[in-house]
Amino acid sequence: MPESTTAATGLTSQYAAQVTSDLEHNLKEQERISADIVALQEQLTSLQRDHSVLVKVQQALGIAPVPVQPAAAPDSASVPAPRENASPKPGANSRTPAKRAAGTQGHAAPKKSATKKPTSKNAATKTAQPTLVELVRSHLTAQNEPRSAAEIATTLGTAHPERGIKITVVRTTLEGLVAKNQAQRTKQGTSVFYTSPSDAGQTANPVQGELRSGQAE
Repeated sequence: MPESTTAATGLTSQYAAQVTSDLEHNLKEQERISADIVALQEQLTSLQRDHSVLVKVQQALGIAPVPVQPAAAPDSASVPAPRENASPKPGANSRTPAKRAAGTQGHAAPKKSATKKPTSKNAATKTAQPTLVELVRSHLTAQNEPRSAAEIATTLGTAHPERGIKITVVRTTLEGLVAKNQAQRTKQGTSVFYTSPSDAGQTANPVQGELRSGQAE
């Protein structure tokens, strides 16, 4: 009896030590994985922020967005799965796997066509929308007086709320138009205003007319 009691006590202490070691290892793994998750989340947030900035720059430069088709890879990977399940089992009828394989192939074809059609429609709708450069240029052409970047951004944001137009992007677009001689920039005190080249010529003519009439008098 004393020997069996001693052996049981030894096994209990060994199990207790093992459980304690496993708990410590488990906690360390949890801390490591939690740190990895936080790091990955920060990387994802940074990538999303960079993506939004790049999209804004792309819109400011007037570059048409390139449609992305990420649905092609999952379709190609989902085709072999039914074939593995359709492998013949010992003792089963040899005709049933062929019927199952034919049925799965028949159902897989419509899925590919269904995923490709929406992408083409989305690409058509994206290309049909005017770029921010075109919107700003047409807005300046329709105005009879100079407009600031804030006023243009407010008007375009109200007309196109789905695009999320920002003042900084509009100002960058206006400066690009000025560099291409498709818009003119004037300063009134600390404020900067923009006009189309034709509007700038019309606003300058009355001033020149007044100067000429004063000289004639």
